[in-house]
Amino acid sequence: MELQSLGYIGIHAKNLEDWAGYGSRFLGLQLVDKSRASLAFRMDDRKQRVIVHEDGGEGAGFYGWEVVDDAALDRIAARIEATGVQVARASRALAEERKVKDLIVFNDPVGNRVEIFHGPETTTETFKPGRSISGFRTGPLGMGHAVLTCASIDDVLPFYQDVLGFKPSDFILRPFRAYFFHVNARHHSLAFIETGKNGIHHLMMELCYLDDVGQAYDLALAKPETIGTTLGRHVNDHMTSFYSWTPSNFLVEYGWGGRSIDPATWTPHERTEGPSLWGHDRAWLDDKGRAEARALRVATAEAGGRTPVNVMDGNHQLARDVCPWWDATVTARKKTG
Repeated sequence: MELQSLGYIGIHAKNLEDWAGYGSRFLGLQLVDKSRASLAFRMDDRKQRVIVHEDGGEGAGFYGWEVVDDAALDRIAARIEATGVQVARASRALAEERKVKDLIVFNDPVGNRVEIFHGPETTTETFKPGRSISGFRTGPLGMGHAVLTCASIDDVLPFYQDVLGFKPSDFILRPFRAYFFHVNARHHSLAFIETGKNGIHHLMMELCYLDDVGQAYDLALAKPETIGTTLGRHVNDHMTSFYSWTPSNFLVEYGWGGRSIDPATWTPHERTEGPSLWGHDRAWLDDKGRAEARALRVATAEAGGRTPVNVMDGNHQLARDVCPWWDATVTARKKTG
């Protein structure tokens, strides 16, 4: 796959001060640049990952996807142009603004601005979060994932799969239609939800410790109207997370414990259990959709839906066995599996 990861995102905003507080004091990003009309945030060794422009708008302004070098950039530009989509090589000034070596710019079939780049600038300066957190899981996995909304999934899937090269991970049809795609070992770096309109649904940021998520949830509970989806765990990527409303009227998923897949052997499939093992009550769904999602979670629980957590070296300890019934169950599964 030529695309390697989600590298950065640009955001429309009505008020920079709202984003300065939300980004640093709630999400824990590091505010590294502030001008009269824009903000930039770090979350790791990249000089910037999130760029906010005060232009009176809402939602996302652009999505930056990384490739390895200039040759890969040329190849993907040629494929895009062959479909009749106009591709522009960015100016040197824009590359410097994005803090990358080079990039191309184009619009996808429903008008989202997409930027593909290589040569991101990094820094040896220590990441200093806006509040006390363990840090974000990024590196080769990229900054997280983006889930976009669309009027019709059929309008976007051919372009993203056949032209840009995103690989399908899985899909759900209830309580809403959603398709998930990967470009690296992260279960999905991109997804589309069919909602009847084009835009962004959420941006996911993954933390290194579960406690980071719980402590942010405590902060959100002080203003419950900011919680768009309650604490829960996903079926497909195993993420334990909650969602909060940003000042730009879309959601950020704040999560821990995402699974890693092998892109070379992964087989896409439908997930019929619904999107979540438990929790994740979605305020953004209508009453019918929320009821259906709850019914799916109850059915999954009754069917014994359980998935081990995904951990990294250093963020877990093994507890002593304290449940003989569970030990016997695991042993039996190993014998039959």
